[in-house]
Amino acid sequence: MASPIVKGNNFGATDTVTNTTLNNIVDNSTFKGTDGNGVSFSVSGSDLGTCVSAGGLAVHTTGQLQLKSQANLTVLGNTSGGAAVPTAVAILDEDNMNSDSATSLATQQSIKKYVDDNSGLKASTATGTIDGDASYKELDLSSVVGSNKAMVIMEVYNCLATRSFHFKTKGSPQNFSNVSASTVAVGPSNVGGTIVVTTDSAGKLEYRASASNSSTGVTYVVQAFQVIS
Repeated sequence: MASPIVKGNNFGATDTVTNTTLNNIVDNSTFKGTDGNGVSFSVSGSDLGTCVSAGGLAVHTTGQLQLKSQANLTVLGNTSGGAAVPTAVAILDEDNMNSDSATSLATQQSIKKYVDDNSGLKASTATGTIDGDASYKELDLSSVVGSNKAMVIMEVYNCLATRSFHFKTKGSPQNFSNVSASTVAVGPSNVGGTIVVTTDSAGKLEYRASASNSSTGVTYVVQAFQVIS
């Protein structure tokens, strides 16, 4: 088996061994790299050679190698897109993932929280009243669904006089007719129905009544919603 060490001094058959040449064997020797050539390691303080720049290795007081201390919520890795010396990579404990980082990791708790908050229908009991006429008005549901686009399932009922109420995404150019899927007939004594409608990216809807005369005290209840990424 070939020696993994490149000697610091080579002797010929008739060379004299001196203290200098013996020291050279140790002082000038190197470990072989994968290409067979010598690779030198310099030690400065408690750091081991080129690993200092990586912040990765240190020499323990026992003389053994150990990982250096890292800042809290970091790991050693490489996010450069190519081969590079390892550096500290951040671990983010960020439930909303707002930083949208392509070079950071996430904690298990953050991942679970983000998935729980942004997948599947969320139950709701949010309620309120609206007044309608022939012009579209804004209904801000951001306090329920957040400031984002969301699909909303909502009960609408109880009006002093029978009216059709039309709901749409805020800013939609469409002027929904009485046969629209997001239209519900509302009347006295809790007459109404359930609609499905999508908010805009700020969590807002628009609605109007079918008649020009105003309709007051109409109740809405958000039954469930789902955030749309």
